[in-house]
Amino acid sequence: MNASNANRGPAEKIRLQRLQRGLSQENMADLLNLSTTAYGDIERGKTDLTLSRLTQIATVLDVSPLSLLSDEAIIAQVVEEKPATNHELETLRLMVEKQQVELDKLRLETDYWKRKYDDRIAFELLRSMGVSPERERERIGFK
Repeated sequence: MNASNANRGPAEKIRLQRLQRGLSQENMADLLNLSTTAYGDIERGKTDLTLSRLTQIATVLDVSPLSLLSDEAIIAQVVEEKPATNHELETLRLMVEKQQVELDKLRLETDYWKRKYDDRIAFELLRSMGVSPERERERIGFK
């Protein structure tokens, strides 16, 4: 690969791999159970990739997730089983760590929205049954 390919980001590498396989964005979106808009946002770099989403895309494209993340020089060393330098190993470790933090952040956000959704459903259910979802306030003060 030439030097310009090595400097491409994951979004651009995903797009190139998709085009090489003759897949449209609609095809990819269907295979990943995403809307075409959501998949397009991934290719345009508007959406940060999670590790699980990157793995799904790599599986569909039949490539290694590492090939979508890293420089060609690092991939060549892994493929040729050359020992990686400490700097390259540290770079990969930091990339994995960053993706793990992003995944943890998304899990927390998902849990938050699930709780909010469940609370809203309970509220609407009680309201539709004619029950006041508000708890009775305890009267405080002198008797």
